[in-house]
Amino acid sequence: MVGVTQGEKHAKLIAPRALLLDDTRFDLHASGAYHPERPERLVAARKAIQTVSADWLRVAARDVTASELARVHAHEFVDKLDSLRGWQGYLDADTFIAPKSVELARLAAGGTVALVDRLVRGDVARGVVLARPPGHHALRDRAMGFCLFNNVAIASAHARAMGLSRVAIVDWDAHHGNGTQEIFWSDPNVLYLSTHQHPFFPGTGTTNERGAGDGTGYTVNIPLLAGSGDSTYRAAFERIILPVLDEFRPELILISAGYDAALRDPLAQLELSSAAFGWMAAEVAAIADKHAPPGERGKVALVLEGGYDLVSLESGLEASLRGLLWGTRSPIGASSNDESIAWALRAASETWREVR
Repeated sequence: MVGVTQGEKHAKLIAPRALLLDDTRFDLHASGAYHPERPERLVAARKAIQTVSADWLRVAARDVTASELARVHAHEFVDKLDSLRGWQGYLDADTFIAPKSVELARLAAGGTVALVDRLVRGDVARGVVLARPPGHHALRDRAMGFCLFNNVAIASAHARAMGLSRVAIVDWDAHHGNGTQEIFWSDPNVLYLSTHQHPFFPGTGTTNERGAGDGTGYTVNIPLLAGSGDSTYRAAFERIILPVLDEFRPELILISAGYDAALRDPLAQLELSSAAFGWMAAEVAAIADKHAPPGERGKVALVLEGGYDLVSLESGLEASLRGLLWGTRSPIGASSNDESIAWALRAASETWREVR
């Protein structure tokens, strides 16, 4: 595990404030047999929260409203899921539903909205969402990939409804967030950036998937080969993600934080160290701070997505929290000149000057 930093050791009395959404009811989303998206994931995540020094301000999970859902999901899809309350089984080969799952998905989405609402309106600049089921594969009209409602998309749309003009989503889950991409495909006010293993589930996320209409260029995909590791991720961030974020000047950044890109994870082969997650979180937060109003910190929330090895989930999240809250960056080595980065850079440079 990552040890307490000098900054934390000498500044516990002025520990950074951060919003936290967690609810033990999320543990009731369980398949009834082994499934990688299991309640123990939040047990591991809570250990990371307990380890990191912060003034944690609890945000209560609440039911998502019809209007909040309607910004992102089709009415017929919402009605269909609601009709499955109390049911147990599989919606597809991967995505299970338990008797309380629809209720919990509504609480996860509503709680994420509540945290983002408080983040945008208040004086707290950082937030963490520990909710299940996860969300970034959920399409407008279909649940898939362990996901029921798209928590990050619903919260991003809410931030836009609050009046924000520029919301960015950074998705570092090992699997491409096809649902989030679809929802904001034509929207130039929500920037979607994704690093993910490819070819891999769900089969989307190539560099030529860039959005449409006014949203062309506001979807930035960086598909990576198995075994890419820290050096390739550093290159992806330094050469593409951070320059694009800097040029976009986000008012809010939401991180779809999956930890299945970790070395030990059984569902992917991207081989990231825990330190890499901390480095990425710190760099993203620094961009948010750069474009915040004078004297303020930028608004950033980390929203849990995947991550199926419990040790990697705990250590990766802990490192991310230190990066997000304290700016702690552990060394992760120099960036590589991977050919996959070159392809993604060429695609991004069609829209973004900073990556030319």
